[in-house]
Amino acid sequence: MENVTLKIESTIKNIRRTAAEETVIVAFSGGLDSTVTLFLAKEALGKKKVIAAHVDFGLFTYHKVYQNVKTICDEIGVPLQIISGVSEQRSIMKGGPDCNLCTRKVKLGLIRAKFNNRLILTGSNQSDSWGQYGIMFVDGFYAPLFHYSKKDIENIATYLNLKVEHIGENVYREGCKLKHLLKPLISMTYHGQAVSLANEILLQQINKLNLTTSIANVKIIGPLSRNIGLINVFPIPNCQHRNVIIKKISSIAEIDDCLIVDRPLELTIKANRGQFNNLRSRYWLERGRLQPEFAAPLKFKWLLTTNRRLQTFQVVAFNPAGTPCL
Repeated sequence: MENVTLKIESTIKNIRRTAAEETVIVAFSGGLDSTVTLFLAKEALGKKKVIAAHVDFGLFTYHKVYQNVKTICDEIGVPLQIISGVSEQRSIMKGGPDCNLCTRKVKLGLIRAKFNNRLILTGSNQSDSWGQYGIMFVDGFYAPLFHYSKKDIENIATYLNLKVEHIGENVYREGCKLKHLLKPLISMTYHGQAVSLANEILLQQINKLNLTTSIANVKIIGPLSRNIGLINVFPIPNCQHRNVIIKKISSIAEIDDCLIVDRPLELTIKANRGQFNNLRSRYWLERGRLQPEFAAPLKFKWLLTTNRRLQTFQVVAFNPAGTPCL
């Protein structure tokens, strides 16, 4: 534990030195990384010089996130300010999935706009793209956990007795429900409702069935006129539980078809020219974003889109690519 205490002490000193006795804003998602950041900021500066800022995505924020954010801020004793990011997020996602742009322009951009010249602390670390490719301090944003791995942060949280209730969608990294829409968000009442309801209902069913999972999501794919739900639950549940889950998800009016992912799949992806020609971007999408959130191995078929409005990518179809994993 000596190594953990050294990390804690070092981080507190760095926050204190970087903040220079000024009030700081913590970009607060309610997850483990931002919770550790919030707590250490409070230890470094005191409760009166720390504000937690949470960007609310309305329909696409998991119900459990609301509970986490309010409970944690109350327990740590810092004020919470909630900023609506609904319209800004929708504007970005109309062009296709783009979580990185959403983080920069909506999650962090709205906090920057509200708090102007205040120093903003984030929970970025070596487990995310900022930690791997960014720098510790840039443009008024400071990542005090920048050099730490996910395991380091978990050890710090355990030592400090910080408890964060997981949403349940992914044991490693959780976010908003809209990341599971793998095509443009054109209609809030069709595409938006499908991904929101399916993912909330799936977590409810997993809880009712008392399943222990490391992955739980419903990816919405298909052409714009058809919502296909690919249900990812890992470990893959038994036949009886699968039938219960499929029945619940298929009852959603905005879902046209759905199935449990229990075997390897080939996903057909249409992409704009910039992403189609960028092999590094394609590799990150395949291995860094999609595969970790699917319950079975994936193969990929890439097509150049003719849709000029598509700014990123769209998963338009799937095909079985192997035998069941059971």
